[in-house]
Amino acid sequence: MYFKYSVFIAYTLDLIFADPYNMPHPVKFIGRLISYLENIFFKSRINKFISGIFTAVITIGISYIATYYLINLSYGVNFYLGAVFECVLAYTVLASKCLEKEAMKIYEEIKKNDLTSSRIKLSYIVGRDTKELSFSDIIRATIETVAENTVDAVITPIFFMIIGGVPLAIAFKAVSTLDSMIGYRNEKYEQFGKFSARLDDICNFIPSRISVIIFTLSAYINSLDWKNCIKIGLRDRKNHLSPNCAYPEGLIAGALGIQLGGAHHYKGKLVEKATIGDNIREPNKEDILKSVKVLRVNTFICVCIAFTLIYLNLP
Repeated sequence: MYFKYSVFIAYTLDLIFADPYNMPHPVKFIGRLISYLENIFFKSRINKFISGIFTAVITIGISYIATYYLINLSYGVNFYLGAVFECVLAYTVLASKCLEKEAMKIYEEIKKNDLTSSRIKLSYIVGRDTKELSFSDIIRATIETVAENTVDAVITPIFFMIIGGVPLAIAFKAVSTLDSMIGYRNEKYEQFGKFSARLDDICNFIPSRISVIIFTLSAYINSLDWKNCIKIGLRDRKNHLSPNCAYPEGLIAGALGIQLGGAHHYKGKLVEKATIGDNIREPNKEDILKSVKVLRVNTFICVCIAFTLIYLNLP
C-alpha cells in the first residue's frame, strides 16, 4: 500500500457512512461485468465448467488490473489525490457497518414483535426461505449471517489488503461477488459456477481459521464465554457444507452458549445441515446485539493488526 494510514481511514469511513445505496461501488461494476460475461459464456458452446472458469478469471483479472492502474495513475497526478483514491477504494472493501445495520434492522422488528416484517428483513441477507420461520429461527439465522460474513466481509478483505494492497482486496471482492451470483449448487449453475464457489472457499480458508483467534479475543473483551468459544469453534468446525463457515458460526455459538445450524429450506427444498453448538438455551433477541458487538470488536482488532503490519512493512 502506498498510503500507510489508508486502512484506518477506510475503517473510519465505513463506521461513518457504511455503504450508501446511491454511491458508485466497485461491487456494482463487478456485478455488471459478471452479468455481461455470463450472458456471453453461458450461452456459448464451450463446456459449462470451462466457460465458468473464463468468466471468473476475466472478472478477477479486470478487477485487479483496473484497480492497480487507477491507483497508480492517481498517484502519478498527485500524491494526495492518490491517497484519497486509495482510501476510498479501501473503504469499499469493508462491509462491517453495513452488516451491523442489516442485523439491527431485524433486531428492531423482533423488538416490535413483528414476525412478518422480521422475516422480510431477514430475507434480504440470507438465501434460505424465511416465510415459515419463528422468532428463534430468525435470531439464529441473523447471528449465523453476522458470524459468517464477519469472515467474508471483514477478515478476508483485510487479510488480502495486508498481503497485496487494495488491488488484491478488490480482486477478492470479485471472487466473493462471483460466488454470490453464480456459485450455486443448482441445475443452472452447478457446473458454470463451480470454479467460482471453490475459489471463494480457497480465499476464505486461511482467514476463517485466523478467525478462531480474533473471535476468541473479541469474546473475552465482550465478557462472553471465550473458553467455550474456542471449544465449540474447534469441535464443530466441520459441521457445515462449506469448509469455512462452521468456524465463525461455531465460535459465536460457543461464545453465546446457543445452538446454530440445522436443516433449512432453500427455494422450497429441505437441505439437511448439522447443528453447531450446544442447545443449552433458546436464543433471544439480545443475542443479536451481542453478535454485533463481537463484529465491532473483531473489525477493530483486524484493522489494528493490518495497520501495524502495513506501517512496519512486514507483509
